[in-house]
Amino acid sequence: MLRTTDTTDTSHDDVTAAPADVRATGRVLAQRGLFFGPSGQAPEDLYSVVERGAARRRRHRVDLAPGSKVTTNTYFGRFHAAYWQRWTPVADVEVEAVVSGTGRVRLLASDTNGVWRIVATEDVENATEHVVRFVGPIDRFLDGGGMYLELSTELAEMKVSDVRWSVATTRPVPRTDIVICSYNRVEECLDTLQALVDDPGALALVGTVQVVDQGSDPLESRERFLEVSAALGAQLRYTRQPNLGGAGGFTRGLFDATAGAPEEQSDVFLMDDDVMLEPEIIVRLTAFAASTTKPSIVGGQMLNLLHPGYLHVAAERADSEKLINGLQIPGALKEADLLGADERGMPINQELRVDSEYNGWWSCLIPAAIVREIDYPLPLFFQWDDVEYGYRARAHGFPTVTLPGAGVWHADFGWKDWDEWHRYFNLRNGLIMAALHTGFSTKRINIRVGHLLSTYLIAMHYGLTATLCQAIEDFLDGPEIMEDGSVGAAAEIRRIRAAYPETVVHPISELPDDFRELQAVRASNEPGNLWLTFAKRAAYHLTGRLPFRTGTVAAGDAHWWHVSQFDRAVVTDMGEMGVRIRQRDNDQAVTLAKRGLVAMNRLRTEGPGVAQRWRDAVPALTSRANWARLYGVDE
Repeated sequence: MLRTTDTTDTSHDDVTAAPADVRATGRVLAQRGLFFGPSGQAPEDLYSVVERGAARRRRHRVDLAPGSKVTTNTYFGRFHAAYWQRWTPVADVEVEAVVSGTGRVRLLASDTNGVWRIVATEDVENATEHVVRFVGPIDRFLDGGGMYLELSTELAEMKVSDVRWSVATTRPVPRTDIVICSYNRVEECLDTLQALVDDPGALALVGTVQVVDQGSDPLESRERFLEVSAALGAQLRYTRQPNLGGAGGFTRGLFDATAGAPEEQSDVFLMDDDVMLEPEIIVRLTAFAASTTKPSIVGGQMLNLLHPGYLHVAAERADSEKLINGLQIPGALKEADLLGADERGMPINQELRVDSEYNGWWSCLIPAAIVREIDYPLPLFFQWDDVEYGYRARAHGFPTVTLPGAGVWHADFGWKDWDEWHRYFNLRNGLIMAALHTGFSTKRINIRVGHLLSTYLIAMHYGLTATLCQAIEDFLDGPEIMEDGSVGAAAEIRRIRAAYPETVVHPISELPDDFRELQAVRASNEPGNLWLTFAKRAAYHLTGRLPFRTGTVAAGDAHWWHVSQFDRAVVTDMGEMGVRIRQRDNDQAVTLAKRGLVAMNRLRTEGPGVAQRWRDAVPALTSRANWARLYGVDE
């Protein structure tokens, strides 16, 4: 292990050569055929499905009983040919499998509608480790579709193992380093490192594995860290530095990997510390990135950790002037049940090719060539850093490809409450993003801000309203607020929010033991006329004549038009771990409303000029010199 701090040398260690099993030219492993996940926590039907009979599924092998059929027309089992045809010059894919016994092996393909066709087939009889080899042309998938295997038996058994999908490559595969940004998620981060250790085939495809630890509870304090660092050996690079947020942690990895001359630099695979890792993603993203026609950001998808059969979204875009990211690209699956079937009874797969505008950094590969061209991320501390970098790359002609079948499990976004301190960064950084990558329509932005301001106030989200106002005011202060990498802003917003009681989550056991005060009141359907409903709710608050004095509100019912009917609402936190108590306070609401209106007026009058200041500051903020200053590194 090479250990670094925020002030030590940032040069690479001695793991500089390309992986030994990847040749400079010839063929590259595009994906492995897996029949089971890295652990029992991953649903096996995401890998292979026993459609008939019985089969024993293992990680790299499946044993079929007589009269059985197994398909890999699944999330991890498919070769997503549409993406290879669109973004690479690769003409075909070769799939090999080692087969013993008697049965049939087929290579099938699907089209944009999920309808199958047979590409190739081979019957084997009494075979002993016979290699079945198919070549599938990547020529009829431009709008969508993929390829997969179908295995079947009749009267005898068959074993299939070591499935490998490979493609031709005509240029050297670049070195890729993994960078994991960690902040006080010690056990989860160690689990991620252990998953790498447990899959030497995937680990062999990368150079260093750098952990940038910004937490107050360091990984190196655990005995498990000694074990995993010994297993990784010289591949592990452990860096301790002050907390500069996700942007500062991930950028440190980019910063270190792109030191020196271009030929000494590495592509960088960014990864969150708290994912449940499927190491296969390393195989698929590195192979795809090495094959694209031009340098491209290649991202993995997010599967929901609490609901592991569900895909968060297949491809994303942002609407910066509405301060919204995570929007699905038209045609993309969103919160899709990958273990389910559509109305025709067909498996739910991303058959249609959808083109992303950015990719989240839960798992994302960024080529060094792109960093050299567009510089480093903005020091945003947290949120929108991945979005901004994707759109900046896009503006320079570098696409982002979100590759289906390459995914990790990450904490469900739907189970995170909106009313948290980091919402400040979501709002402030969304304004910065709008300044940099839109025409910055103050009318459109203020319509969105006005909607947020009014609904927050009517729902007794006073701390969240203060968070919104602070975000606007700090944006209008201009790029100078980035001087410390936004560390001060993170501390200040926590201090500000501490003054608002409803921002605190309470265990239900702390509430008064009077069930009559905690009767659940369910929400009705969304009102037909939102403006009229808002006017009625405002009248309730101003006169104090509310339909409900108190009651409990489920997290899924906590809409502004419902919560605003209470004088005191006990609302379940989205994480389902406790409750927040929202108490009507008209004086507080009036004070915050005035502050919000002043901020909106400033956005209208000062916004265009401030937006230009942000644009002018980008070269300095994203420069290597600025990040070296923030890291305290003397170059």
